[in-house]
Amino acid sequence: MKTFAESELIINEDGSVFHLHVRPEQLADKVILVGDPGRVNLVASHFETQECNIESREFHTITGTYKGKRITAMSTGIGCDNIDIVVNELDALANIDFKTRTEKPQHRTLELVRIGTCGGLQLNTPVGTYINSRKSIGFDGLLNFYAGRNEVCDLQFEQAFKEHMQWNPLLSAPYVIDADEELSERISGKEMVKGVTIACGGFFGPQGRELRIPLADPHQNEKVVKFEYEGWKITNFEMESSALAGLAKLMGHRATTCCMVIANRLVGEANTGYKGSIDGLIQMVLDRI
Repeated sequence: MKTFAESELIINEDGSVFHLHVRPEQLADKVILVGDPGRVNLVASHFETQECNIESREFHTITGTYKGKRITAMSTGIGCDNIDIVVNELDALANIDFKTRTEKPQHRTLELVRIGTCGGLQLNTPVGTYINSRKSIGFDGLLNFYAGRNEVCDLQFEQAFKEHMQWNPLLSAPYVIDADEELSERISGKEMVKGVTIACGGFFGPQGRELRIPLADPHQNEKVVKFEYEGWKITNFEMESSALAGLAKLMGHRATTCCMVIANRLVGEANTGYKGSIDGLIQMVLDRI
């Protein structure tokens, strides 16, 4: 039986996992992930009860009940590197015995739904559109550090994308991962666009935004918008969906991402006053998770 060393799984003195500061008994099977720590309060404002409220760095966690369902709302901060921390520590809370530091004999499966914001890339994704990331293309390279990556990724889609983009070998190899099908169907319903999301390793250059530093490929976004494979077109940019879907699949959890478009890169429009309107997406996910 594999034992996890103190240096690999760091457990705080109060029995909580290192970064999140959450204890195993404080984690629900249904987890809503948001980027902004402040948005956790917005999610939890719909709860009938709250059993814990924990803040540690950018990680804010509230577990409570909504219409009889026990749900954990948690912030991840921005980026796939933070998703690596969050999903690994959530899996540890669910599937590792913290007293013996060994894997539990029975696997516990979590439902992980990310609610976020994104930039739309097609005419059918104007500001205010809800997009469910059925497929994610990871520009971040995170999943390439884990064994089993090829077994869970869509390798033919990857190859077609790299050829279309004339992929620069200096960049991390992109990976293409599907969200959990049943969870995605249940959460998205008929109200969300079923899309392909690129998760980028940054907000500016990786998403084709140019300020004072010229881009290595000034035509990147033009090529992204024109890409099509087996009827799929790329619908939006964000920064977390690929790592969430990929790690969840490798660990045996179920995950999907739902985003509200707050900027459309194709037509150059943006809405900076979106914080109130995202509550509609939050309530939709709460009802369906």
